[in-house]
Amino acid sequence: MRLRHVAAAVMLLGMLSAGNALAANVLISINKSNQKMTVSIDGEKTYVWPVSTGVSGYTTPSGSWQPFRMERDHFSKEWDDAPMPHSIFFTPQGHAIHGSPYTKRLGTRASHGCVRLAPANAATLYALVEKNGMKNTRVVVKGGFDFDFFSSDSDFLYYTPRKSKSQKRRNPFAGLSDIFD
Repeated sequence: MRLRHVAAAVMLLGMLSAGNALAANVLISINKSNQKMTVSIDGEKTYVWPVSTGVSGYTTPSGSWQPFRMERDHFSKEWDDAPMPHSIFFTPQGHAIHGSPYTKRLGTRASHGCVRLAPANAATLYALVEKNGMKNTRVVVKGGFDFDFFSSDSDFLYYTPRKSKSQKRRNPFAGLSDIFD
């Protein structure tokens, strides 16, 4: 009887590890120069889609990451509860790949740092990563000019949310009258 339990446990472990072995490696390459995403599965280019990455002042950081969180129906707390369907978060600062209704802007820099995709493409990518696992997925962002990513403390990876409507903008010329008195 005991031998049957041991054999069943070994078979179950074998099936579970075989399931992980069957998962494909997914590489999501984002090129900020041409605003395109290429998705490769086990080294084979499978999809090429237009994207929108960050505008000046809200750059999408270059680098290589493993996604760590996925949300099918996310709403941005930083950006007035903006819908971010099929979100795949890849930086600790909050950058994600997600669907966007602003499809006319795809192919140009238009976001606050996230990578925007057409809703159907975002759903396809989300399902692919969900099926193969975040641990088998890599997000690589490269290209473009990141001249706008330096901050005063030299930490260029921190995501800076937009000021709320209740905060007033500081007048850059305030206090200059003291210089000319």
